[in-house]
Amino acid sequence: MRWLAALLASGPARKALGLLLAAITLALFLLNLRRAGESAGRLAERLDTMEKVNEAQRQMLEAAARRPADRDAVVKRLRDGRF
Repeated sequence: MRWLAALLASGPARKALGLLLAAITLALFLLNLRRAGESAGRLAERLDTMEKVNEAQRQMLEAAARRPADRDAVVKRLRDGRF
């Protein structure tokens, strides 16, 4: 164990250890960025899907609002050729 302490006390070993720790830190940072990007991509895809669903529902509600109120209104629209 003394040899490890003596090795780490030397200048080049400390420099190498510092560079190793910096490389590990950078690698972890990049992996975290990648994970955050994937998460943002999934959220953007979910938002796009929700917008499409909302648009389809809005169109269905508008179509339901324009429907004839009763059978007489259906007959009138058919005779007018507006159906």
